[in-house]
Amino acid sequence: MKAYSTEGYRLTILSILLVFLVSGCSLTRRLKDNQALVRKITIKGVDKEFSEAAINYVDKDQQPNNKFNLRLYYWFSKNGKKDIGEPPNIVDTSLVEFSKQQIQKFLRNKGYLKAAVTDTIKVKNKRAELIFTATEGPMFRFRKYSDSIADKKVEHLYRQYLSSFTHVRPGGRYDADTLAYERDGIYTLMKRNGYYDFLRQYITFDADTTFNKSVADVKMIIDNPQGKSTHPTYKINNTTITISNTSGRNTGPADTLKVDSQYKFIDYSHKFNPRIITIYDFQKKGELYNIDRQILTTSRLAELNVFRNVPNPAYEKLADSTNRLNKRIDLVPLKQMSDRVEGEFLFNGGRYGFNIGNTFTDRNLFKSATILQVKLNYNTLFDNGSNSTVRGAVENQEFKLGASVTYPQILFPFHLPILGKYGVPHTTFASSYSLFFQKGLVERQSFVNSISYDFTETASKIHTVTPIDIEFSRGTINEQARDSLLNKGYYSYVYLIGRTIFTSGSQYTYQLNANKLNSYQNFIYFRGSLDIGGNTLSLLSNVFNTPRDTAGQRTFFGYTFAQYSKAEVDVRFYKDLGHEQQFILRLNPGIGVPYGNSSQLVFEKNFYVGGANDIRAWIPRTLGPGQFNRASYGSDAAANELRSRLRYLDQFGEIKFVANAEYRYKIANNFFGSALKGAFFVDAGNVWRLHKQDQFPNQEFRLDNILPSTAMAVGTGLRFDLTFFVFRLDAAFKFKDPEFSGSDQWVLLKHGDELFHSGTFKNTYRQTNGDSYNFMQLNFGVGMPF
Repeated sequence: MKAYSTEGYRLTILSILLVFLVSGCSLTRRLKDNQALVRKITIKGVDKEFSEAAINYVDKDQQPNNKFNLRLYYWFSKNGKKDIGEPPNIVDTSLVEFSKQQIQKFLRNKGYLKAAVTDTIKVKNKRAELIFTATEGPMFRFRKYSDSIADKKVEHLYRQYLSSFTHVRPGGRYDADTLAYERDGIYTLMKRNGYYDFLRQYITFDADTTFNKSVADVKMIIDNPQGKSTHPTYKINNTTITISNTSGRNTGPADTLKVDSQYKFIDYSHKFNPRIITIYDFQKKGELYNIDRQILTTSRLAELNVFRNVPNPAYEKLADSTNRLNKRIDLVPLKQMSDRVEGEFLFNGGRYGFNIGNTFTDRNLFKSATILQVKLNYNTLFDNGSNSTVRGAVENQEFKLGASVTYPQILFPFHLPILGKYGVPHTTFASSYSLFFQKGLVERQSFVNSISYDFTETASKIHTVTPIDIEFSRGTINEQARDSLLNKGYYSYVYLIGRTIFTSGSQYTYQLNANKLNSYQNFIYFRGSLDIGGNTLSLLSNVFNTPRDTAGQRTFFGYTFAQYSKAEVDVRFYKDLGHEQQFILRLNPGIGVPYGNSSQLVFEKNFYVGGANDIRAWIPRTLGPGQFNRASYGSDAAANELRSRLRYLDQFGEIKFVANAEYRYKIANNFFGSALKGAFFVDAGNVWRLHKQDQFPNQEFRLDNILPSTAMAVGTGLRFDLTFFVFRLDAAFKFKDPEFSGSDQWVLLKHGDELFHSGTFKNTYRQTNGDSYNFMQLNFGVGMPF
């Protein structure tokens, strides 16, 4: 194998930096003598509240380039790839004049009705600074606000709901935005109350600003339609629902059906039951037209995930004078069947493996928009490390098979209202089987069956309730491994991974602001989950006095059952820093407590940390618990064998705490067809055992052990945003490693010279731990880490 020195890495990095520096120095040399590159914009004389916003009114072609984007453009433009990066923004006096007028208009719209702006261009070494100087003058405020409405019914409606939408306040700033909000509020109010024909043009504002005290008297006027004395209201009549075939054509024979005396259902695809569409039509016959219900109908039909490009319902006035509207809903179905194959490859410290999965989806089972998904997944890990007994042998592998049926409605023995105002509710029946094999240690099988309900309380609040969750797991431990563990006194490991157990429980999850996760806003995201199991079985076993096993635990149908409570919280604070920059702080604690019929959590219910969405410098299941160091097994051949058997299975805990801080920013708008974004991050946390472990000290959760046993990682990453999904590459470095003690924990500071080569530290670690030490971990993923 070819070796690479640290010096080689440094030379490569220096070469890349040199190319960028040279390209940066030559940027202005490529300009003509009469050209100058816009490098700075200065706004003077503008109130601090609006100074930052005023810069946005400078034409985009006169904004300073992102230096990285500009260098990319010049770097790749040699090869004709002009669509990579950003072309230089050259001073254009006509655009500067236009920008000046836009800033002046902006200030006047904000209440400075006498504002005037001048511009100056300063050029030095072909670099230009654009200076816009404003004389704002007095800020005008509302003094009086009155109305004149010809239609008395409209007048009554307006005054009844005025306080719920008005932005006009006496003494408040007189600006165009406030009046625009007022117009939109009136328009929406009318559209919610049957006024289908109402237009914004009927609303005008008459402002008197001739006073000497910088105040304005404003009258809001709503005119009647030309030639009419009132504004008509409309009611819904009949509805025609037309479903095309998947190509969008209405050809061939169609299923035609009259439903509930108000719906005409025409289905050219022959694949839908009318009811699944009509229950999410929120405008019924005889009801007043309401734009909110129109939008709601469109949103819910789109959320069924069986149609593409769901348009708003169309309306047609009846020819008579009854002011009724016939409604038409035209839908084009997605392809009913789809199949997706996914895969990934892992390489870390001599271990390599792959994960391959296949997901089959039927979007319209039983003609009711019910989604059937069948998932198949297989992953395996090979050990090619120097401590492997058989190089290239399979270390562990796992096979998973699962199926779920999701119905777009709440299925319940008793009548429940349709919870579709803020989102389509779902009932999901799920069943899965998994088989896990760890070389030389254990084979575990598990079955999980559940029924779940999810519904949206508001646009930002999502509830998921799993009233029934039945899990059965069986472990078969290798006899030699059992003897080895027992000889070492590790009975708890034998009991944990080798037992057969089942439980029946319930789960609940609450999410807040999940709909904002892809936005640049200031908000708090919250996800809390509670998992409780075994209480019903405990009650029944006590009532029927079921037998106990050799450990004194109750059994049910001949099997020991688990009893536990587990809770986890994920709270994130999102802060928008402007210009597509964002700071996120995430806190993710969790705790699981066995009680009653259990002395330990079910193996699958324990917490693990590490991985691409967690503490990123450690691969999954290789950190903790607490200050646990795998060197504590010993350094002889038997210890190495034991370490190998228990790898990925001995670093778990009943308590978890993870914290992440991440700064995200944009690098380039166009990088080979994607937006290129970057991130710097700090990850910290660990898992801990609930109780003291005699064989391994400092694994348990104690207040005086939190800081010494907390791991820390730092890193940076790239995100390739393709709009529909994001590819992510993160490089994370171990900064503080709790498996060591004292100052030795600060591994990157103390042993950073061995980042890319082996020295005393890495060699000693290999001797004591039987494994290599990796400072850096590369993580590739799809989607953001959180």
